[in-house]
Amino acid sequence: MGAASTPGSGVEAAPKDWIEAQFLPLIGQLGLPPLQQEFLRGRWLDQVRWAEGKAESTQRWYRWLRLITITGGVVIPALVGLNVTGTASEGIRWTVFGLGLVVALAAAIEGFFHYSERWPHYRRLAELLKSEGWQFFQLSGQYAGAAGHADVYPLFAAHVEAIVQRDVEVFFTAVVAGQTQPQEGEQREQGQAAAGP
Repeated sequence: MGAASTPGSGVEAAPKDWIEAQFLPLIGQLGLPPLQQEFLRGRWLDQVRWAEGKAESTQRWYRWLRLITITGGVVIPALVGLNVTGTASEGIRWTVFGLGLVVALAAAIEGFFHYSERWPHYRRLAELLKSEGWQFFQLSGQYAGAAGHADVYPLFAAHVEAIVQRDVEVFFTAVVAGQTQPQEGEQREQGQAAAGP
């Protein structure tokens, strides 16, 4: 999913705007008591909006950092391969040095924040929550056969909380754990340092 165009404006709307525009009118038409409507807006819709925003921002960071790394990885060897002498040679050396720093910094930032793992994680969460919501709104899937939304609301609320809880567990056991564990090379170096000379 991406940002949606606002009708007649030709301008991309922020994720929060299109999500609210899509779901708020539906929530009001379900015939639920105010407290349950508030849960849908304050918990389910808020989680969808948050996950969509995080998926888009982390994907954007990942793509930009990878693009910098890939472009620099192509340009640097080409510049090094040029057979130039004189003052142009000095300029190319400084350019290669500067590009090398930018590429190394982009790769280090992406490696530290693990954007390549985070954006699919957030996208999956957003899609799971939206899928659960659509099934609830349409009384389909596990909600099929219900007389009304109020009858299956407790089941929906329980499923939303289970999705959020599983997401938190996965985030801390997979995404964050991957950040805090030393890489294989670092572990080897730490082991050698501990063993001494």
